[in-house]
Amino acid sequence: MRPMTGKLVSLVAFAAMGVLAGGGALAKDEKPQKDSKEVQTAKKMHIMFTQQMGVHNDLELQEYVQRVGEKLAAVSERPELEWHFTIVDTDDVNAFATMGGYVYISRGIIPYFENEADLAAVLGHEIGHISAEHLKKQNTKSALSGLASAATAIFTGMPALADLTNMAGQAIISGYGREAELEADRLGASYLAKAGYDPTAMIHVISTLKDQETFERERARLEGREPHIYHGTFASHPDNDTRLQQAVAGAGKNAAAATGNLQNAEGFLHAIEGLPIGSSGHQGIVRDNRFYHADMQFTLAFPSGWQILNQPDKILAIAPQKAHVMEIRAQPPPADITDPSAFAARGLANRRVDRSESFESNGLKGWTGIIRGDPSPFGQSSNVRYIIIYYGNLMWIFKGASRTGTTTPSGDPFFLSTANTFRRMRANEFALARPQRLHIVRATDGTTMEELAKDSPIEKYPLQQLRLFNSLYPDGEPKPGELVKTVR
Repeated sequence: MRPMTGKLVSLVAFAAMGVLAGGGALAKDEKPQKDSKEVQTAKKMHIMFTQQMGVHNDLELQEYVQRVGEKLAAVSERPELEWHFTIVDTDDVNAFATMGGYVYISRGIIPYFENEADLAAVLGHEIGHISAEHLKKQNTKSALSGLASAATAIFTGMPALADLTNMAGQAIISGYGREAELEADRLGASYLAKAGYDPTAMIHVISTLKDQETFERERARLEGREPHIYHGTFASHPDNDTRLQQAVAGAGKNAAAATGNLQNAEGFLHAIEGLPIGSSGHQGIVRDNRFYHADMQFTLAFPSGWQILNQPDKILAIAPQKAHVMEIRAQPPPADITDPSAFAARGLANRRVDRSESFESNGLKGWTGIIRGDPSPFGQSSNVRYIIIYYGNLMWIFKGASRTGTTTPSGDPFFLSTANTFRRMRANEFALARPQRLHIVRATDGTTMEELAKDSPIEKYPLQQLRLFNSLYPDGEPKPGELVKTVR
């Protein structure tokens, strides 16, 4: 997370910035005007998505993905667009496209790719959504900010926090339906063939992500949370999906003269060496129920069993069954204010505040109170616990809301106890703020996935996770001489 600017904000703050463009499809040789309405809309959405999700800060990897994407876009129905391919800095397994040439993949989906062809298959699928104008055909009147917020919430596996009336926001991340997804697969496979890749990479990568989905759904069920899955997979497994196989085979046949077998496994694996796994150090690291941020030098603990969602501009903590939600942001105060109570008095002027009091915790000054009629994920007029702590020349603003509670949120004890754990990091804790990273090794005669899992710092299901990363799920083993993804 990073500090925000501006006034003290509510839990839900959307600003209308325009509507999505509708309209018919462009012919391949039809040139859109520079900065058409479609492109203008896409640029505004790009700013929102990158602000809300963050951009992965590996410039070389970003450039590599951009080059692969441009190769595919050049043989698409929309080569005239200025294409942008962005790795967003989340560990969720997903990818999506908007319009006007803007495509996004998560940092978290990349380890599941075996080679460049797999990466190209997912990018091609998303290019297909833009070529077929699937978002534009939603013909939505939704405000862009609401759409971006809904899509971000669904992308990060928290659809209950989204505006679920925003159908376009849901479609961007969750998919446009079976027919549209199959069309995107068909188009993507044709781009693979024309760009020199084997179009069957589309089936291979969907098969790998289907295995991830199967494992993730079971894991999410056991952990009481929403599964994080890619919208490009379907109910049936690709091995049994006749229509998908026919679409991919047709793409290869129609582009037979251009079809190649480029995979570039070694180049791809070299490009992703050192990729952060899980939380990135730039945004802070979650270890069990404790959050560490080395750059800002703070740590705090959350209640056991809560899901911690680390976003670029805030931390969200979600209780089981989504009974309570807590949000934490950092905001620079006015130059003349260092006292949290004075900051609250100015920022919450004309608001109804009850149970206002100042406190000190871990040597830090704080203020807390209940704000009546404040927006929250549970309604536009909730009782919200505010806690403000001054640290590192910033005001740290905690806001807690619950599904139940009359004068006080039912989760109030959790909100207060969490804020009381906020403190400066100790010298021996900085090692805990370093991310786990992907490492490539070459298998020997004695290499087994079980041995690699024993040495892995992955806390939960390391064997299953490493097998998924290497397309060896559920029980495969590497062959001597093969390059294998590990985590260290």
